Amino acid sequence: MTRQELHQQIRSKGSYLCVGLDADFERIPRHLLKYDDPVYEFNRQIIDATQNLCVAYKPNLAFYEAQGAKGWASLQKTLEYIPEEHFTIADAKRGDIGNTSRLYAQAFFETLNFDAVTVAPYMGEDSVAPFLGFEGKWVILLGLTSNQGSRDFQMDKQENGQPLYEKVMRRAQQWGSPEQLMFVVGATHPEQFEEVRRFAPEHFLLVPGIGAQGGDLQAVSRYGFNDHCGMLVNSSRGVIFAGDGEDFAEKAQMAAKAVREEMAGLLQ
Repeated sequence: MTRQELHQQIRSKGSYLCVGLDADFERIPRHLLKYDDPVYEFNRQIIDATQNLCVAYKPNLAFYEAQGAKGWASLQKTLEYIPEEHFTIADAKRGDIGNTSRLYAQAFFETLNFDAVTVAPYMGEDSVAPFLGFEGKWVILLGLTSNQGSRDFQMDKQENGQPLYEKVMRRAQQWGSPEQLMFVVGATHPEQFEEVRRFAPEHFLLVPGIGAQGGDLQAVSRYGFNDHCGMLVNSSRGVIFAGDGEDFAEKAQMAAKAVREEMAGLLQ
């Protein structure tokens, strides 16, 4: 999916919501266990309930890998079920030396046909470059993450006073253009968004941390928007686990609708 196509989806739906398909087997409603593939059935109903309210889906690979071969099968079926108009993100946080990264990229972009994959930049340019060699595919580089431990290293000031996350994001802009490179910036750091937009004005931002992690949608939107919105705000638990009974999909729809309505107002 191109940057322009993603912009068009955001405008047409009045939404920049990404639904995280973190299908934790221990948390999916128990009545789904009667199905041959409860994880896929859970995802299928969530997608049916939210597809008109969001522009992207982001499966977290850990919840599928933990189930072994069966989990990979659930993931494959889920991807095939997601409507083509939606942007799909493999939340895999990969990153290794060149040949290994190339095979990771092949797995997510060719075998599974995701639009994007999250990548850890710690090993430098040669660990990221192989992911950038696939036309129409995206790298979403970890910049400033939403977890508490993000302050352990990412906020460390360099000799010039620049935090480490800023150094990473500035350097990465030399590797890929805004047409193929996004950055993760967590909603739990709303005070940093204005600064991020100063040195990364054109790149899309993937913003986790809304909902269960307590991020403020209005704050991150106020400071994180660029001229074309330029954001995908993710909600996982806050949407998919809004209910745990037989009406879980309806509850998920209500939660996603509430977020989408707030987004539509902010986009005006």
